[in-house]
Amino acid sequence: MAQSFRFPYASPLGPVTLGSDGQALTGLWFDGQRFFGASLGEDAPVRPLDVFDTAARWLDAYFSGRAPDFTPPLRLDGTPFQRAVWELLLNIPYGRTATYGELAAALGARRDRHRPSARAVGNAVARNPVSLIVPCHRVVGAGGKLTGYAGGLDRKRRLLRLEGAIE
Repeated sequence: MAQSFRFPYASPLGPVTLGSDGQALTGLWFDGQRFFGASLGEDAPVRPLDVFDTAARWLDAYFSGRAPDFTPPLRLDGTPFQRAVWELLLNIPYGRTATYGELAAALGARRDRHRPSARAVGNAVARNPVSLIVPCHRVVGAGGKLTGYAGGLDRKRRLLRLEGAIE
């Protein structure tokens, strides 16, 4: 595994760990969430990096209730299917949601193949390595039901309220 680095960020929803390969953001996790640190090497050192400064500016804007107008450099490692799902997540606007079924339909249309199952999309969403910036919290179940979030449903609810996507 390539060299990786970590850096802490204090969010209003609890501690966050940022991960990087030195150039791009490779991870952003609420501490203790499911799949925490999946792209970090063992014993990744804490190191200040420009990409962490950029990510912290993004997070500061986001948690102040503003839609950030930039995206830090990202490196999203996953299967081709996972990366295709994560690309769709990046297109869900601030303050909006999409269902797993809508993402499955969009992915099927984009790939000019059969439509993948909403469950397969959900599994890819769950393994998103860069929470918040790649907005997996904006994906909801059928009828807008809040389901699944590696950082916990309470955080998902609070993030969607912050964006004005739910009351």
